[in-house]
Amino acid sequence: MGKHGIKTCNIVLFTALLWALALPICTEGARPIVGGTLIFGRGGDSVGLDPAHEEDGESFKVCGAIYDTLIQYKDESTEVEPALASSWKASSDGLSWTFHLRKDVKFHDGTPFDAEAVLFSLNRQHNSAHPFHNVGGPYIYWSDTGLAEIVDKVTAVDRFTVQITLTRPYAPFIYTIAMTPFSIVSPTSARESGENFTNRPVGTGPFKFVRWDRGDKVVLEVNHDYWGGRPPLDRIIFRSIPDNSVRLIELQNGSIDAMEFPNPDDLPQIREDTQLEIVEQPGMNVGYLAMNMDRKPFDNLKIRRAVNHAINKHEIIKQLYQGMGIPAKNPIPPTMWSYDDSIEEYTYNPEKAKQLLKEAGYPEGFETTLWALPVPRPYIPAGRILATVIQSDLRRVGIIGKIVTYDWGTYLEKTKYGEHDMAMLGWSADIGDPDNFFYYLLSKEAAQKPAGNISFYRSDEMQEILVQAQSSTNQAERIELYKEAQRIFHRDIPWVPLAHAKQIVIINKRVKNLKLHPTTWKYFRQIWLEQ
Repeated sequence: MGKHGIKTCNIVLFTALLWALALPICTEGARPIVGGTLIFGRGGDSVGLDPAHEEDGESFKVCGAIYDTLIQYKDESTEVEPALASSWKASSDGLSWTFHLRKDVKFHDGTPFDAEAVLFSLNRQHNSAHPFHNVGGPYIYWSDTGLAEIVDKVTAVDRFTVQITLTRPYAPFIYTIAMTPFSIVSPTSARESGENFTNRPVGTGPFKFVRWDRGDKVVLEVNHDYWGGRPPLDRIIFRSIPDNSVRLIELQNGSIDAMEFPNPDDLPQIREDTQLEIVEQPGMNVGYLAMNMDRKPFDNLKIRRAVNHAINKHEIIKQLYQGMGIPAKNPIPPTMWSYDDSIEEYTYNPEKAKQLLKEAGYPEGFETTLWALPVPRPYIPAGRILATVIQSDLRRVGIIGKIVTYDWGTYLEKTKYGEHDMAMLGWSADIGDPDNFFYYLLSKEAAQKPAGNISFYRSDEMQEILVQAQSSTNQAERIELYKEAQRIFHRDIPWVPLAHAKQIVIINKRVKNLKLHPTTWKYFRQIWLEQ
């Protein structure tokens, strides 16, 4: 979402590694070479390419190259800068935001970008009376970020000025509206394509859509008339190569230029390869095992605590992440402000787990399903292997977990509607604010189906804290509120928080100016290829 990494989606779009925005000069001082095709190897296909409907990182990865938002993140920073809006201003009470739009920007279909396009793109998500509100499926991020309740109306002041009015002050608003799900789409093409717009995307972004061979590749070509200047690359091909080892072999033999999610065991040989380079940094993500509290016995707190004590996270990190991750105990990563390191983790203690099962009325344990991620994600590099390890840990205390999995799109759809007992998922930050984790993953609002909160955890106490934290403009107060939210999470423990992983991309050394970003969103506008 992140985008699950996405966000996975699993986001999970888009998902989320943010790469550069302006025409670059690389660190060696060489000027960028114009031309060439970047072939990017990824672990799974996109679910769709209409950003308003997506939630997974594989979808957002492509959408980020096709579309623009009103504002965007700065290179390698969680601060924002102008994009389709050249400037903006908030009212003194924080309830009204005015955006002044760029002129002379065109969509890939040749139609002009203006306030009407912004209204179409945002009001189709917000206004149930909008003619396109029911076209293409639910607007997951609009709902689960809380914007459905927070935004009052989106109106045009004139052809190049838009005003967004809120129902209450919302501290992360300006960072939220920069997210890929709130990209501006071509109203003309959306109307012409209808439900099929997700397969024929049209934006104002640096690259234009060419074709999508589902399960294989997405092809984009450069937008020569891009308002931000022509990107160096002529073309990008996103190839879906689900097997991590196969993806590495293709990188080594030159069939692709860059890849995500290597097997941790392969890192030593990658470091020895003189043609390859590892780009890495600490990630703002979390991988977790959600327990569906709408299903017995996971409505029982002692059962959820037992599962947490049964899983040996430290051994999982040691064996599966190979130094590329750390054990998780909170729903936000240590790199996120307000992280509370004083909270004590649930230690690996099988005997304690058995005792809790007995106290909960399950002295012999129980049978359940354990859903395994079908594609590698930033927070869980090998879902099937991890499922096997967790299955073994749970069996030791009497919990018999049958491993279940589906293709990526089906997996996300089924978990959103609560068809699982326990399911792996995770989150990569869309913005550098704890609200992005807490509200999407743990609020009551996000537990409405289709849910981002796939544990279906509903706490009035947590909800009140999260709304207070959204509404406050006092940073010190927000820190204390999110620390309290972490204490509530630790007490109620709807997940097993598993790991926080490093961001990592492997590139052929001829790929220049590829940069990582804390939020993990990707922009390919600055990359160029050495000939």
